Amino acid sequence: MEFNRENKIVQICAKGMELEGLGELAATCGKFEEAWNSATNDLEKSIAAHYVARHQKSVADKLIWDKTALAHALNIHDEIIKENLPSLYLNIGKCYEDLNDIANAETNYQAALSFADFLPDDGYGHMIKAGIVIGLQRIKQELPIKS
Repeated sequence: MEFNRENKIVQICAKGMELEGLGELAATCGKFEEAWNSATNDLEKSIAAHYVARHQKSVADKLIWDKTALAHALNIHDEIIKENLPSLYLNIGKCYEDLNDIANAETNYQAALSFADFLPDDGYGHMIKAGIVIGLQRIKQELPIKS
């Protein structure tokens, strides 16, 4: 999704990414929290929550923030948001997988897959699609055998 570079939240998150690249993790977290605290609508809250999730100390906390990002994205009534849903569901699926909740992991990986056609045909889109496929392959090895 093309985000408006003039948007204050996008600018704050971009600064956080810059700080992350410099290895300044405390400042990075501060920027993402600033973005969350400054967000005023569902798009901004979804963006900010996505970045806050990246720096949580526990998988359970990451899951909460990833689910928050998804919830706000799902409140956006614009077709363009659909290209972000595969990544959001992928992140949630991975959290559930890491928590050894294979059923919820599969549900979210399948949801990610159901929106994969909305991904752009570029490096980012290919990376997300590969992540979905690999996640599904990993959990298929963990699923109980049905008789």
